Amino acid sequence: MTGIETRCVTPGYEPVALAFAEIISSYGGGASACVYVDGEPVFDAWGGLADSRTGRPWSADTLTVIFSCTKGLMSLLAARLVEEGRLDCDLPVTAYWPEYAAAGKQDTSVRDLLSHRAGLSAPGTSLTVDDIVDWERMTALLAAQAPLWSPGTGHSYHFITHGWLIGEVLRRVTGQSIGALFAETIANRLAVPAWIGLPAGKQPLVARIDVGESFEIGTDTFIRESSDWIGRGLTLGGALPPTLASPTGGFNDPRLQAAPIPGAGGIANARALARIWSAAVTETDGVRLLADETIRRATVPQSSGAPVFHEPEPWMAWGTGFQIDSPARRYLTPHGFGHDGAGGQVTFAEPQLRLSFAFVTNQMEEADPRAQALVDALRTVPEIRRRIESCFVS
Repeated sequence: MTGIETRCVTPGYEPVALAFAEIISSYGGGASACVYVDGEPVFDAWGGLADSRTGRPWSADTLTVIFSCTKGLMSLLAARLVEEGRLDCDLPVTAYWPEYAAAGKQDTSVRDLLSHRAGLSAPGTSLTVDDIVDWERMTALLAAQAPLWSPGTGHSYHFITHGWLIGEVLRRVTGQSIGALFAETIANRLAVPAWIGLPAGKQPLVARIDVGESFEIGTDTFIRESSDWIGRGLTLGGALPPTLASPTGGFNDPRLQAAPIPGAGGIANARALARIWSAAVTETDGVRLLADETIRRATVPQSSGAPVFHEPEPWMAWGTGFQIDSPARRYLTPHGFGHDGAGGQVTFAEPQLRLSFAFVTNQMEEADPRAQALVDALRTVPEIRRRIESCFVS
């Protein structure tokens, strides 16, 4: 196991550093974690192995697949277009994507897509890797597919289809590919190493994903205890392994890393993600991504409670795209918003605290306590405790 390196540990944040050290010493693989407050980094650390096969250490520049944290980035893009008056979430999808009217989906709203109420949580046919790296193929298939339930009447997590659904709407609105839109709107403005569709020259920086035994067992149990549609949605009808990665396949495949798969395929490190989420709630490096009122509207609860297709509790909750505080994902306050990802990734922002948090790892574990341990440690920092307490003062 390699040691821990830090770029900053602001005085008072030592409990977070201790929690991170415990994570690195207790688990395989590697990780990075970063916290911003008032637009500045207060904690930034990394450690462990980027590749367990070769012993390559996790460095300051190591990147990793962030899985469904990518949905949070897509939700930021959508919210920004709403703020600019270019996207109306209450309009039907067909206002931007006419072909989507097929098979009785003409009344589906953009908000339905973002809040997992579209009825297309899984493909209606078995797919291959060749299919899912082809944007036009995937969006055409989803546009033609009949919904699995009446759109807007209930929710079920759109594991990976979510990205193509909202992504095609954003592409139609802007005329840009999702990778280009994300780069122009967010990544380049903040000068962060984050992509939806990895450039070829960056692949050597990407950590190799390892699937922990707990994740393998937990995923198998989850699929067996859930609706058949859950398994189909997670694997895209067999295109992906249930654990989303294998030694050479799934999201370890350079083809998937290079493809724009905005439901699960973003690649970044914790520093990049913390800076992005910081800019969502407070000016960071001269950039503010969303206004307070935009955040308020986008985090009004849209989907919570029991999903259409059975899956074990606890259940997640969403606003308009953003994952909001719920029994399945606790933030520092009820006002936190962001998105987590398979195997342990967690990103979020706290508008009232002017804080952002990111933890990413290449060691996939189930019912993962790592990010929560960091969040719990963050609660003990005197400055953060004071800010949290002030949120509840009437």
